[in-house]
Amino acid sequence: MIQDTAGRASRPSEAARDMEALAEQRALKLSIAVTALTGVAGILGGLVIGSRAITFDGMYSFVDVALTFGALAVAKLLMQEPSPRFQYGYWHLEPLIAAAESAILVTACLYAVIDALRGLMNGGNPMAYGAGLAWAGLMGTTGFVMADYMSHLAHRQRSILLAVDARAWLMSGFVSLALLFAYAIAVGLTASGHHGWAPYVDPAVLLCISLALLPVPLKTLRRAMRDVLEVAPEELDRRVRQVVDELVRERGFLTYSSHVAQIGRGQFVEIHILVAPDYQVGTVAAVDGIRRDVAARLDASWPQVWLTVDVTTDPDYL
Repeated sequence: MIQDTAGRASRPSEAARDMEALAEQRALKLSIAVTALTGVAGILGGLVIGSRAITFDGMYSFVDVALTFGALAVAKLLMQEPSPRFQYGYWHLEPLIAAAESAILVTACLYAVIDALRGLMNGGNPMAYGAGLAWAGLMGTTGFVMADYMSHLAHRQRSILLAVDARAWLMSGFVSLALLFAYAIAVGLTASGHHGWAPYVDPAVLLCISLALLPVPLKTLRRAMRDVLEVAPEELDRRVRQVVDELVRERGFLTYSSHVAQIGRGQFVEIHILVAPDYQVGTVAAVDGIRRDVAARLDASWPQVWLTVDVTTDPDYL
């Protein structure tokens, strides 16, 4: 039996990787600062204006600050090399943070639904809708600007943490936009003499926003849980099988088995190649050449991809 294993593909520039990680941390710190400011403005503004929806949005922002602190801590850990205790690195913490954040956002949306229904059944919630218009406009602009900025960085750095933060800002922007339109309607109702309907606007818009935004964290939670449970990503599995199928045909191997998983930004690929007992593999350097060939075709680079390739004559190892 001939069996060899290989772990890591070639390392990219350490300096480039560190610069990307530092840029991610700076973006998260900026998000924390802006979120904290909007959270304070939301809570104080909601209490002064008398809006449950605005107060809820402010509390939502404070929850997001705590979660972003967790994301920042994970981003720092991802810069570190694997340790004797975490020998595959810290990739697993990234989807865990995303799952926790999404679960909390789902809970917050469900709470808002209950609070809105209670407000509607209790005769609505009178408030200063003119001041609410100004607040919603300012917060909406802030939310959309931050969402665009964080989304651009997330795409450039392929960062789950920044992508989740960008979606949170996008949600905040749409909340403020919906409040803007709703409060404009309430101002119109008051001006036209329909004072009795105006108090229902605040809880009604809170209910609509909560139900509309609920699928967003649910989608993120589902994707994060796939990583936590190590569900094989279909695209990566298809690409690995395509590459190894070509290799089997070209080199005359008998068959192979492959296993893939994605945890956060880390991808784990394990390939076992079966050859005939009389197959002339040659030297260990020749087997290393097979590994390099697979790594090149997969465009696998350390540390994002952990690649293992072994060659064996024993079918039990497949």
